[in-house]
Amino acid sequence: MSTFDERERAFENKYAHDMEMQFKAVARRNKKLGLWAAALLGKDGKAAEDYAMEVIRADFEEAGHEDVFRKVQADLQGKADEATIRARMEELLAEAKCEIVEKG
Repeated sequence: MSTFDERERAFENKYAHDMEMQFKAVARRNKKLGLWAAALLGKDGKAAEDYAMEVIRADFEEAGHEDVFRKVQADLQGKADEATIRARMEELLAEAKCEIVEKG
C-alpha cells in the first residue's frame, strides 16, 4: 500500500470518527435539552425521560437543528423565549462534547 493510500485511509477514518462523535454529542445535547425543557414544563421522572426521547426523535425530521428548536419552542410557549432556548442548546452542546472527550 502506498503512502498516499495510507494517508487517504487515515483521513477517511478520522472523518468517520469525527462524524460519529458529532452525532453522539448532538444526541446527548438533545437529551439534556429535553430534560431541561421537561423541568420547565413540570415533568419529572419517567415523564421527563419520555419527553427527552421525543426531543431526540424530533432531530430526525430534517437536517440541522431547527427541527429540535421548533419542537422545544412550541412546547415551551411562554416559559422560555427563542434566545434562551438557542443559548441553552449551544451550552448543552458544548457540555455534551466535553463529556464525550472526557470519557475518551
